[in-house]
Amino acid sequence: MIWERDEKAILRLHKPEEEMEYILVTDVGSTTTKARLFQKIKGEWRYVLSGEAPTTVEAPYENVIMGVQNAIREVEELTGLKILSDEGKIIKPHYDGHGVDFYCTTSSAGGGLQMMVAGVIKTMTAESANRAALGAGAIVMDVIAVDDGRPDYEKIERIRHLRPDMILLAGGTDGGTTTLVMQIAELIAAANPRARLGADYKLPLVFAGNKAVRPAIKKLMGDKFALSIVDNIRPVLEIENTEPARRAIHELFMEHVMSHAPGYPELMTWTDLDILPTPAGEGMAMQLIAYIEKKNVLGVGLGGATTNVYSVFDGKFVRSVSANLGMSYSICNVMKEAGIKNIMRWIPFEIDEGDLVDILRNKMIRPTTIPHTLKSLVVEHAVAREALRLGLKHHKTIATRLKGAKRAQRMIGDILEYTLKETYIDMMKIDIIAGTGGLLSHAPRRVQSMLILTDGFQPEGVTKMYQDSVFMMPHLGVLSKAFPEIAWNIFDKDCLIRLGTIIAPAGTANQGEPVAKVRIELPEGEVFERDVTFGEIIRVPLAERTQAKAIISPTHDFDVGAGLGKTLETTIEGGVVGVVIDARGRPLVLPEDDEERRKTLVRWFESLDMYPEAFLKECKGE
Repeated sequence: MIWERDEKAILRLHKPEEEMEYILVTDVGSTTTKARLFQKIKGEWRYVLSGEAPTTVEAPYENVIMGVQNAIREVEELTGLKILSDEGKIIKPHYDGHGVDFYCTTSSAGGGLQMMVAGVIKTMTAESANRAALGAGAIVMDVIAVDDGRPDYEKIERIRHLRPDMILLAGGTDGGTTTLVMQIAELIAAANPRARLGADYKLPLVFAGNKAVRPAIKKLMGDKFALSIVDNIRPVLEIENTEPARRAIHELFMEHVMSHAPGYPELMTWTDLDILPTPAGEGMAMQLIAYIEKKNVLGVGLGGATTNVYSVFDGKFVRSVSANLGMSYSICNVMKEAGIKNIMRWIPFEIDEGDLVDILRNKMIRPTTIPHTLKSLVVEHAVAREALRLGLKHHKTIATRLKGAKRAQRMIGDILEYTLKETYIDMMKIDIIAGTGGLLSHAPRRVQSMLILTDGFQPEGVTKMYQDSVFMMPHLGVLSKAFPEIAWNIFDKDCLIRLGTIIAPAGTANQGEPVAKVRIELPEGEVFERDVTFGEIIRVPLAERTQAKAIISPTHDFDVGAGLGKTLETTIEGGVVGVVIDARGRPLVLPEDDEERRKTLVRWFESLDMYPEAFLKECKGE
């Protein structure tokens, strides 16, 4: 298997790779530090168990090491394996019931990696720089551009106010504009920004613009910033080259940001791999799925404060972060962006708008609470759908075709399509949707997370649905940098839950009108055959890792991937939920009338066995 393997990590091994027995990986999150222990059992690497403890990045502790030690001690108590020495350090290598052979970690503590991005043209070089920063696992605080509509004094004030961990400056093609690149550089120099984690060191700045201005950038920025110059992100308008900038961001993140965060310098001496930002680890896990399966993947990390959306489409990886969309700390921002009516439309029982607002406000001020009633669980599931919908909408603005590129010959139809579909994300061509995050991983019934992903992203055609079982994607993503085969084996056997397959004809019709004829040849000679009508959603049992032949013949107004009205013959895969035939139409539209909408939701939920029967009867007033 070919993967971007970190050979330096292999050189640090304390024993040959084939003799390793234990691997420990942690994720130092903003609130919780999570430790995962992996062991080679009968020649095969497997997940053993987890330990968790509060993260200790803030006062009164201000040392992440304490949270890491506490999470590891929980692993020690549960396994009897002594991992920490008497001095509180990780014992390496493993010997006679002591220590582990390899240790690595991801981190988003203290707000993760926060960056400011700058470029010349907002929709060209600045947009490419934004993609590079997001791909490196950063939260982008602002994008500054010559043409962003703000006067210079406002830009300077904004740059001074931000206090980022790092700045990425791009602009100009090689041999292109130099004046505008220097104009934006001079704004940054005049603002003289300070780093978030202290004023006693130079703020890292990556320059990835027109190579003709490198001497001028060195002269202007060299004394004020920890300057790193890399290849141009847009050497010509037709090419986007983000990898050198991403690599530089990671190196500077380790050298400058991590080395000044409380406790990280010591933690860096423990790890056998460079510390990765948590979203970068999660993104590597999504890329691993796409690489192994050779498919287009859309993934989401639905967190408490942010919603990260990842796509690997035709080999191109893009990450977006919606820093104001989350399920706890920023749940009220979801309410603000989506609108209370859009959240209420997913709730199958009567609820006063004011009461719903109060529920969400209480969740925001008590972010660690979990739902104690089915009604509060359903409310959170409604918010999750809207967070996913908005997160994907934002992602599509970043997963776009390169702007400014010359196109020699374009028919009128091409121009129209380019205008209408600026994003290259086509839901009909997404083969796999994968979800991670507390709400999805801890859903009481797996079918709940499958329908939340379906309603939020609205897949079209035939799509496999995966879910992270115990929030392990960041751990396995960082591990894949050193041991891709080990990471995939654990991922495949112990992390990825195959929820099943969604069959969703794209199109719309009136309630009860024919949509498609579906025939599924199940194992042991059984056959499921049905004429599906508009508004139906049907669950067909098909076990995990079991394949079946499906023949889907849509009516002339619907498409399942072969074209309008054309039959698709394909092999589908089962899962813990099975196969879900979703004939509710794309785009999915709910009835306007409140009573009719609630009845419709209950009918869908009953069809899938989403919630307990007694609760759904209560929703109907029975």
